Amino acid sequence: MPRAKGGFKTKRRHKEVLSNARGYRAARSKLFNIARQTLYRAMDFEYRDRRVKKREFRKLWVLRINAAARLNGMNYSTFINGIKKAGILIDRKVLADMAVHDPTGFAKIVETARNALAQ
Repeated sequence: MPRAKGGFKTKRRHKEVLSNARGYRAARSKLFNIARQTLYRAMDFEYRDRRVKKREFRKLWVLRINAAARLNGMNYSTFINGIKKAGILIDRKVLADMAVHDPTGFAKIVETARNALAQ
């Protein structure tokens, strides 16, 4: 009796892995086992970094808001406290964009936050 070799399903599975590994260097794109290991590792990084990206962007927004708030004579934590007391519901992403592209508008928000803290 001849040995079982897996047939078309094995070939299909190997083909899928190797097509996903296109662009990898050397054996990582040519040999099934190595390509599979590399793909699993890549998928782990992909999953993890979708979460890390959110952290990184928030850090960037906070840095930009802090820099712009300091140019207007206020630090980040005081500014955030002030806009909360003023009832301004703008998220950090929009605030950071304003800090970069609309400094006059951002300065008005800083003034509003300062007035809310003074009351």
